[in-house]
Amino acid sequence: MKNASASRASFAPLYWMALGAFAIGTEGFMIAGILPAVARELSVSAAAAGQLVTIFALAYAISSPLLTAISSRHDRRKLLLCSMSAFALGNVLAALSHSYWMLVGARVILALAAGVYMPAAIALASAMVEPARRGHALAIVSAGTTVAIALGVPLGALVGNAYGWHATFASVASLASLATLGLMAGLGPQSGPTARVAGLQERFALVRRPVVLRALSMTTLWSSGTYAVYTYLASLLSSATMLQPIHFGIAFFLWGTAAAAGVFAGGLGTDRFGARTVIAVGLPVLTAALLALSTTGHFVAPRVALFPVLAIIVVWGASAWAIHPAQQARLIQVAGSEVAPVALSLNASFLYSGFALGASIGAFTLTHGGIGDLGWVGALCESAAFLLLLSSGDETRPASTVTQSQPGQVAHGLSD
Repeated sequence: MKNASASRASFAPLYWMALGAFAIGTEGFMIAGILPAVARELSVSAAAAGQLVTIFALAYAISSPLLTAISSRHDRRKLLLCSMSAFALGNVLAALSHSYWMLVGARVILALAAGVYMPAAIALASAMVEPARRGHALAIVSAGTTVAIALGVPLGALVGNAYGWHATFASVASLASLATLGLMAGLGPQSGPTARVAGLQERFALVRRPVVLRALSMTTLWSSGTYAVYTYLASLLSSATMLQPIHFGIAFFLWGTAAAAGVFAGGLGTDRFGARTVIAVGLPVLTAALLALSTTGHFVAPRVALFPVLAIIVVWGASAWAIHPAQQARLIQVAGSEVAPVALSLNASFLYSGFALGASIGAFTLTHGGIGDLGWVGALCESAAFLLLLSSGDETRPASTVTQSQPGQVAHGLSD
């Protein structure tokens, strides 16, 4: 009984870390649901508003590994408290923004704070429990992001379309403030030892390996294809269907729950059939979904397009995110488990680079084409990712080069 009580007490701070991850995930993905409203109020085009996604994702991709390496010797508790406090303040600044460039500045602050918080939370979660319960601890923290995709984003869209996009950022600021207070109360001064963090030299050395670079490049192509469309999903819904903005949350809820289910199914599929098989199936399905989205937008009347579009969104969300756990497993396979934390850290940076590239590709498409062309452009990126996968050949490493990773290392790489 005493051990059970101690176990519950040791896990309690993890839920506050998960709340912080939920706030970060909600803010990072919700911008797509309120993009038309932001563009309208700030008197910018949808393409310009989409650059808010590019700026956030690019700032995260570049700063996270740098700041993680620089802050590796600092106390993890202080890092969590400072970064989540900065994240709350960044959302307050965003909520108060009445100009495009003020919102751009807020998004940069948010990206920097998120890029410090997530690796620190993963590292501390893995260090503060015994090795046998490490997987459970990491699952709790990571669940914050998954729940944000499934519930936080549609709720953000509902709040934004009902009360204005400023209210959405204010709501996330409240969540971040609550998480900060919870972490302050729940994490003691000696909550966990400082975990070793891979330096920039180790990261560059791994990227220089051709097999790893090809795998990471596929991550960027896959995520850019999805985000070229997702960033402008609200605008696409307005153009292709008769759905009113107040109901956009329904579409984002369907996409989010499908994405969460896809992550779960992708993990199970990877265990049963192998990572490469899951990716080889997921990419063509995703490509077909994006092609169908543009085809429906161009050739189906808006008054009858709603249900086909919603069905396509479900397939798109599930297939896109089923690839994520499989790609992580594939990277560990090609890089070797001894450098799994570094490989997964690099994957996160290449993932956010893809988000930034996708938002820019989408903006270019809107400027030189039309909203209905986004799915075709996204499908082109996914096709390129698939061709890169096929060209990779046998990626299996010799068994002698794969060693068991040190406890807690893989955990640190998940969100770095």
